[in-house]
Amino acid sequence: MKITPADQQLLSVLRENARASAAEIARRLKLSRTTVQSRIERLERQGVISGYTVRVHDQAERGHIRAHIMITVLPKQMSSVVEALHAMPEVRVLHSVSGPFDLVALGMVPTVAEMDELTDRIGAIDGVERTTSSIILSAKFER
Repeated sequence: MKITPADQQLLSVLRENARASAAEIARRLKLSRTTVQSRIERLERQGVISGYTVRVHDQAERGHIRAHIMITVLPKQMSSVVEALHAMPEVRVLHSVSGPFDLVALGMVPTVAEMDELTDRIGAIDGVERTTSSIILSAKFER
């Protein structure tokens, strides 16, 4: 998978709005619509673009509590812990990381009480040794 600087620019525009038309993207990048469409198709064929997703407007989840939940997993329990976390819709993202923790989850719930309950449920998963949480105060930017 070779990604050119032009592909990076195209991917950046798609990250902002994956529903943008090829004509709109072409105008922003100063390319022809045909060029944009063929680049998108090539990136999809190569597996660089593996899918599209929905980003919910901040106002729709205004007031929701978001937290990074750092998780330490017991040896040989990673796959079952990941499977259990995947089944929790409140866990929006899960990263495997280096350092003192094995996983970092992004949890999102409507209230502090529900975040407390979510972290308790995560801590109760067989194979989870401990958790540490940090409430997110604000996002400075997202791409």
